[in-house]
Amino acid sequence: MKFSDLQLNNNVLEALDAMKFYECTPIQEQAIPIILEGKDLIAIAQTGTGKTAAFLLPILNKLSQENHPEDAINCIIMSPTRELAQQIDQQMEGFSYFLPISSVPVYGGNDGALFEQQKKGLTLGTDVVIATPGRLIAHLNLGYVDLSKVSFFILDEADRMLDMGFYDDIMQIVKYLPKERQTIMFSATMPAKIQQLAKTILQNPVEIKLAVSRPADKIIQAAYICYENQKLGIIHNLFSEEIPERTIIFASSKIKVKEITKALKKKNLNVEEMHSDLEQSQRESVMLKFKSGKINILVATDIVARGIDIDDIRLVINFDVPHDSEDYVHRIGRTARANHDGVAITFVNEKEQSCFKNIEKFLEKDIYKIPVPSELGESPEYAPRVFSKKKGTTKKRYTQKKRNNVKRKADKI
Repeated sequence: MKFSDLQLNNNVLEALDAMKFYECTPIQEQAIPIILEGKDLIAIAQTGTGKTAAFLLPILNKLSQENHPEDAINCIIMSPTRELAQQIDQQMEGFSYFLPISSVPVYGGNDGALFEQQKKGLTLGTDVVIATPGRLIAHLNLGYVDLSKVSFFILDEADRMLDMGFYDDIMQIVKYLPKERQTIMFSATMPAKIQQLAKTILQNPVEIKLAVSRPADKIIQAAYICYENQKLGIIHNLFSEEIPERTIIFASSKIKVKEITKALKKKNLNVEEMHSDLEQSQRESVMLKFKSGKINILVATDIVARGIDIDDIRLVINFDVPHDSEDYVHRIGRTARANHDGVAITFVNEKEQSCFKNIEKFLEKDIYKIPVPSELGESPEYAPRVFSKKKGTTKKRYTQKKRNNVKRKADKI
């Protein structure tokens, strides 16, 4: 379907034409008409499906056609990270180019001038506020932000916000909003906590669910079945002869990101880290260096797995196995973009085997296992059925323990 087939006004269509947006993605085709009708919506769609335009375009259309106060905040868009908020703001600028609609991004950082700029926009009133939860609450607590006239409340990547511990913050923000509003929620997954949030803040929502797509065929996927203490050695081996132009190494925690970065810097590799402990200016500087090629290895938490548009990533390494199949797809989806080829390698220790097997089942394929370099010693066998998900205990050990207990009871009898 073309955007011109939707009930969008000429100014919105003109901006789309200038940006060379012609064909709708499936999420845009399904979500835009529902939002234009004024209904609450929960949409399950992964990053890369065009979901930002799916909520921005109809909201811009409604703001430009309906009567909304000029000196008030009319729309709140919540984002889990500063980077995603910045990206939404950039798209907002493009889509609203021919419209008299104002917006202000509100996210953290130690820049006092930035805080004052945000305060001014929030005090005078702006059509659209694109905010991270913590920074918006900081402004709300100072008493000069009026959200009583908000008509549209949008949560982007709601599952990621809850994973990052923002549930209470979201509910605190909701208390400032009028009950009569249109609420729109986008999420990549639909766990129980998202269902509960939807029941709490949405009214009779329409639900759209797009199946999680498989990774691009151009991504070469492989894995090392290894011990945890072999993972860094494998990285050193991979980079001993040649380092790909752009590589992202994903790790499960900030502590692990810092440890990996420190170890790679000792090997004189051109590497930087990306996680939520960094100040805004530091994160922007790291991303700029990575995009421009000044650094070629980025070690990161999942903060950059979703919503960050970086082309020509040649290699993605999962230092840890992602918790679920969707996260795996999001991570490796950073490579093989814009007609480039890409490689995705996952390190799988003994405790992670069951989780990795679930990913293989989702992909409906066995991922090729690369032998661990001989100089790193022996590696574990890939036997995911043996390993239990709890505490890394194997089923064989559990069965033997059970047999021993039975034997002891029998001896007592």
